[in-house]
Order: sequence, then structure tokens, then C-alpha cells
Amino acid sequence: MPFMNKLTHQQRTQAVNCLIEGCSIRATVRMTGIAKKTVMRLLHEVGEICESYQDRVLRNLPCRRIQLDELWGFNYCKAKTVTPQIAEKVPGAGDVWLWVAIDADTKLVPCWRLGGRDAFIAYEFVMDLRKRLRNRVQLTTDGHRAYLNAVEMAFGSGVDYAMLVKMYGADPSEDEKRYSPAQCIGTQLAVVTGRPDPKHISTSYVERQNWSVRTAMRRYTRLSNGFSRKIENHAAAVALNYFAYNFIKIHRTLRVSPAMAAGVTDHLWNTSELVSLLEAEEVAKRAA
Repeated sequence: MPFMNKLTHQQRTQAVNCLIEGCSIRATVRMTGIAKKTVMRLLHEVGEICESYQDRVLRNLPCRRIQLDELWGFNYCKAKTVTPQIAEKVPGAGDVWLWVAIDADTKLVPCWRLGGRDAFIAYEFVMDLRKRLRNRVQLTTDGHRAYLNAVEMAFGSGVDYAMLVKMYGADPSEDEKRYSPAQCIGTQLAVVTGRPDPKHISTSYVERQNWSVRTAMRRYTRLSNGFSRKIENHAAAVALNYFAYNFIKIHRTLRVSPAMAAGVTDHLWNTSELVSLLEAEEVAKRAA
């Protein structure tokens, strides 16, 4: 099996393409013939490139309507099964929440954040979002109270902000509870700041994008053994997924990629171009 320093451009492209299409690490190994450690090293390095590139170019965005949400996942094991021994052995073990923003018009994901579901992470996430926006925006979140202080501290009065609070019925039976959430029986709108347009108070787009994450990224597939064992690999997989979503995949409704719709790029990227970005970074490091 080839090692990382012997992988050709084509082999790298093939392996990254498998990861983008939702294949697990082991499935990628079987299809490409590349060693497992090499695939994981490639994921880590291409994930870093995806994160740094998007952090650099997703700035001064002309977004008008932004929706925010959080997506649950875990690293190594769920929080309730983390023991002191596991916590010492595996940094970042336990529940990991993925905070994500989406532009309702271009479907671009301008930023995301991995961490707990607490006020500090909420503030870091919302502040990062504010720094990427050019205009005053209409913001919609769910009823998570951590957003209240985070939005006020990040935007002040310079935002039209509303919460969409979902109301749920009785819990399903014990057998169904393990697989299905409680039934949503209605929603309640709560205007927090400014004058948000009631017609656009919604979290539908970001919730649909979360469904795409669970479908496209093996680590977020429910009721599977595709979870991450290291938080660094988890972060790399998330960065690669959002790069593919923003730059490589054509949005079915827009007929272009979200990055093209937002004016961030003038063409549709492919996996080979992403690998070239990684290789250019490697050349620059060797020359430094």
C-alpha cells in the first residue's frame, strides 16, 4: 500500500473524493488501496486546508437573512459514558455540538463552530459570524437561550433578530423514543431585536442543511458506528464537508454552488483543485 509521501495527485484526489461522498475511513481504504493511517493523515491535512481557506475567503459577505442551529454528535463515546480514565486518555471525548449558520438566499454556510452547547461557545460562534458579514442581517435561531446574550454582545442593536420556538407534544412510547424525537405540535415567534420580517422568521434551511450533514458525513449518521475517535479528525471531516458543500457541490435549487451564488468564487470547484490547494501549501512550507 502507498504511503503519504508517495501518493500521487490522482490517488489523493480519489481518496478525498471518497471522503466527500460520505465513505468511512475503512471504506475509503478498501476502494483506494491506500493504508488506513495514510488516509487519516490525508484527511487531517486536507481538513486543515479547507478550514484555513474558508476562514480566509468567507469574509465581507453580502448576506441578508441568516439562520442558526446546533447539531449534536459525539467523539469517541457519548458524554454519559465518559469515565475519568477515558477523559485522560482521549481529549475531547464526549458530546460535541456543531453550531452552524446558513444564508437563506445563497445557501452558503459562512461559519461553523465545534464545542459544547454553552454560552461561551455561543458567543464565539455568533461573534465569528458577525465579523464575516457586510450588511445588517435578519437573524433567526431556535429557542436556545444561550443565543440571547451572544447575539446582543456580538451585534448590539445592529440586527433584526427573532427566535422560532418549537413546541412539542408528549414523548413517544419507550420503544419509539430511542429512534424518534417528540412530535412538534406548533411554533411560537419571539421578536428579540429590531424589526425582523415575519415572513422570513424560519430555521427551515439550516435544519435541512443539518439533514444533509447527517447524510453526507459518515460521522454524523445516526445509529451507526461511524463516529470519530479523535477530535482533530472530527474537526477535519467537518471542514472538508463544508468545503465540498460550499464550493464543490451544485445546489439543486440554485444550479450553482453556494459559494458561486454568494459571489465568493467565479467557478465550480472540483476535488482535484482542492488537492492542488493542499499541494501548493506543501510546496510553500518546504520553501519557507
